[in-house]
Amino acid sequence: MLLAHKIEIRPTDEQADYLNRACGSRRHCYNQLLNHFQQPNVKWSKTNAYQHFINVIRPAFPWYNEVSSRVTRNAIDDLDNAYKHFWRRVKENKPANPKAKTFREKFGYPTFKKKGKAESFALRESTKFDVVDRTLRIERLPGRIDLRQPLRFTGKTKQVTISKTAGKFYASVLVETDDYNPHAPEGEAVGVDFGIKSLAVLSDGTTFPANQKLKTNIKRLKRRQRRLSRKVKGSNRCAKARNSLAKLHKRIADQRRAMLHEVSDHVTRNYKVVCIENLNVKGMVKNHHLARAVSDAGFGALRQMIEYKSALRGGTVVVIDRFAPSSKMCCQCGQLHDMPLNKRRMECDCGNIMDRDHNAAINILKFGLDTLTPDLKRAQESHKTTVHRGAGGDGAKMPALSDFHRSARLA
Repeated sequence: MLLAHKIEIRPTDEQADYLNRACGSRRHCYNQLLNHFQQPNVKWSKTNAYQHFINVIRPAFPWYNEVSSRVTRNAIDDLDNAYKHFWRRVKENKPANPKAKTFREKFGYPTFKKKGKAESFALRESTKFDVVDRTLRIERLPGRIDLRQPLRFTGKTKQVTISKTAGKFYASVLVETDDYNPHAPEGEAVGVDFGIKSLAVLSDGTTFPANQKLKTNIKRLKRRQRRLSRKVKGSNRCAKARNSLAKLHKRIADQRRAMLHEVSDHVTRNYKVVCIENLNVKGMVKNHHLARAVSDAGFGALRQMIEYKSALRGGTVVVIDRFAPSSKMCCQCGQLHDMPLNKRRMECDCGNIMDRDHNAAINILKFGLDTLTPDLKRAQESHKTTVHRGAGGDGAKMPALSDFHRSARLA
């Protein structure tokens, strides 16, 4: 099992200088390779890229030798992955940006890296780094870097990715482990209704409040953006204002992510079967009255967390059809009602009166359980679903944790 733990690191000034130079070397090598292979009649391949790197790029820039040789060498693998994703989208006809005018922009052709944006580098060879207690060693780095917390998993370290966000460095350590205890759930099944007024309402009545961290900090965010707009570009004060704005953005993202981890952990820890809706988030953000609230809630990230944590714990995630009448149907008698967004209670002729989100969660549970009954054909014809099972499911789809490459916050 591959699990990643992302930890904040606290380097000295000398170590921070090395990490910045390593990020710059990787970015520069990536851009040099991309600049060469996007020329006419120059075809991309990893073999040609390696030869060009050894014979042309590396001799031309001797300052690459100041950092680990794998920092710049792994830029070839990063660019190869970018090309593979581009051609995959072209082959499957799944554009990354459907509204783009050019073919390359439409299908996400690799672009040049920009200084100060998504700075990172990776070491994918275990001999180039190691973690001992709360320290990290990197090849050619002076001394060992202090970690804010010890590595959560025990096992063989496979890869480390150093990234920089809002002036702070982070190390994401990928570990191959077999002794991880995922805390298998005890409850049977639950339906989850995502919403804006309440982030998530479970069929058992549990309600998680709205996750509107951006709304809470919007005034502070606007104030810092205005300050940044008044600074002279390239000045020290401009850099300070930009860093202050980046810190606030990161704080908002961290608060949102913490809430999503809390919800997903509660659901997957307590229930074996989790039934959720297949929300059309892209369509929802087109409503300009709800776009900010929908983006602030993080429905897509919450679904990903539920799916990979349920897979870790051997559970099952059932995703019902987005057109299933979960909000319009009474959970007691099945009668359909007209339920605009301003109507917050389900009031049925059968006497059932309850919150609309709770009613929807119960219906989602019923629709999801229909697919787990023996009469699968009838259930799939009435409500199309997608089932993701954990370990042990026959013919099941279980996502590899290495594909997610995120910290599994499952304490």
